[in-house]
Amino acid sequence: MQRIKIAPSVLSADFGRLAEEVRSVCAAGADEIHVDVMDGRFVPNITVGPLVVRALREAAGDVPLDVHLMIEEPERYLEAFVEAGAAVLTVHVEASVHLHRTVTRIRELGARAGVSLNPSTPTLALEPIAPELDRVLVMTVNPGFGGQPFIEACLRKVQQARGLLETRGRAGWDLEVDGGVGPDNARRVVEAGANVLVAGAAVFGRGPDDRGRHADRIAALRAAAEGR
Repeated sequence: MQRIKIAPSVLSADFGRLAEEVRSVCAAGADEIHVDVMDGRFVPNITVGPLVVRALREAAGDVPLDVHLMIEEPERYLEAFVEAGAAVLTVHVEASVHLHRTVTRIRELGARAGVSLNPSTPTLALEPIAPELDRVLVMTVNPGFGGQPFIEACLRKVQQARGLLETRGRAGWDLEVDGGVGPDNARRVVEAGANVLVAGAAVFGRGPDDRGRHADRIAALRAAAEGR
C-alpha cells in the first residue's frame, strides 16, 4: 500500500499569517503544502502567484510544495512556478489545449507533473496522457472556494483513476483528492484509491475563532485515513 500523504491547503489558512501557518503545519507533520493558484477566469476566485509561492517555499523548509494551477493557459506560467519552488505542478485537463506538451514541459523543468479533473470531467480524459503523469488530482468539489461539501459521486472517479494509473501510469505515481476531505470521509477516499489527501478546513479550521491545533488535526486526519 502506498504511504498516505497529508497536504494542507493554504486556501483555508490565515493569509495575514501565511508564513507562520505554513511553518506550523510543517512542524505538525504535513507531508506537502498544497497551494491553489486561481486566476478569476478558469475559476471564480483569485488567489496567489509566483511571488507568494516563492515565499511559501522558504517557509515550508524541506516540505514539498504541491502547486495546483487553476488557471487558463497554464503553459505560459510553468517556468515561473517551478522557479518559485513548486515540487509538484498540476494543471487542469479542461484548461490545457496541448496537454501532452504541457506535461512534458513540467517534467523537463524538474517538477513532478500532475493533471487534475473537475467533478464533471470523466476519467476517460486522462487515458491519452496517463503514461506521462506523476500525479492525478481528482476534484471532489467544484474548484474555486474552500469549505465546500464533498461530492460523494466523485468517489467512483477516484476508483477509475486508480485503475488507470495501476495499468498505465508511471512508476511512483500519486493519486490525490481535493475538496471536502476530513476525518469523516478520509478512510473512504483512501479505500477508493487515493494516497494524497488535500485538506483545508480540516487542518486550518473554518474561521478566526477556530484556528490552531494543527498537530491534533493532522494526526486525526491521518489516523482516520489509515483506519486507526
